[in-house]
Amino acid sequence: MTLHLRSRPETVVWGFLAPDVPPVLRIASGTTVDIDTVNALCVPPDAPEAFFERHRLELTDAAQDICDIVKTVPKGVGPHVLTGPIHIEGAEPGDVLEVRIHEVEPRAPHYGVNFTRPGAGSLPDLLPAPRTQVLPIDMARRTARFREGLDIPLRPFMGILAVAPTSRVSSIPPGRFGGNIDLKHLVPGARLYLPVQVPGALFFTGDGHGVQGNGEVNLTALETSMATRLEFVLHPRRSLAWPMAETPSHYIVMGLDEDLDTAAADAVRRAVEVLQAFAGVDTGEAYALASLAVDFEVTQLVDGVKGIHGCIPKSLFTSAAEAWWGPVP
Repeated sequence: MTLHLRSRPETVVWGFLAPDVPPVLRIASGTTVDIDTVNALCVPPDAPEAFFERHRLELTDAAQDICDIVKTVPKGVGPHVLTGPIHIEGAEPGDVLEVRIHEVEPRAPHYGVNFTRPGAGSLPDLLPAPRTQVLPIDMARRTARFREGLDIPLRPFMGILAVAPTSRVSSIPPGRFGGNIDLKHLVPGARLYLPVQVPGALFFTGDGHGVQGNGEVNLTALETSMATRLEFVLHPRRSLAWPMAETPSHYIVMGLDEDLDTAAADAVRRAVEVLQAFAGVDTGEAYALASLAVDFEVTQLVDGVKGIHGCIPKSLFTSAAEAWWGPVP
């Protein structure tokens, strides 16, 4: 049976992650949950209906949820509305929560927002004033209309997938709990492994992205309300200390730090550790393989804590190709 968790004022938090938020749902390992999320970027809390009227969007589904949420839910420091938390029975620090991503689809009314402002983004001095663009989404063609003659193919994913940290933090910077990773490879068919920080894990998600380039350079992606289908699997007593991801073809390691060089070094170090664990090679061989065969890419540059991820092709190893590796033992 698949459960359904709506995005309503009583099932969301706004702008933060914390270990003391009462769970809105309790589940066992192996449960699949349909989770509604909203992205309220640029919707004014004092007159949210006016935003949808101005952009000729029907006040239905996600739009109605947004209006109800921004008028009633207290806002933290971050901009993200997060659905949750979900308590996973038996989860304890030292365990790993596997999140299997089955579906991520934009919710009606179908639109996305891209926003930037002076002092933010990777070029903080480029623009003299804030810039907001609302893009209509064509679900039949699966594109977002940037302007006439320029349509961007959708590739939806969730920007934030997190277990609760050990103390209250802004929703903006990612960390060992996951959070605002903004990893564009976390599309349906991918899996994310999160080291559990507190009892029950307390899972949150939000910050849906209709499409994003690596780097998310101007501050935001195509910020979109999403309907997700996620399956949760608990792995007790694992040594994984940092988030990792997996697709059918790649294992993905992550480095996160305020300094991009440190984030890159962390990602390389984790790639070496993963290659040692799954390929049976020594440290020097793993380091060489990381240089020869692993693609290191910028995840995002704009969340204070920057991200680098390394994509390790499973096709290097005949016995591992097309197999699920799972979290590091």
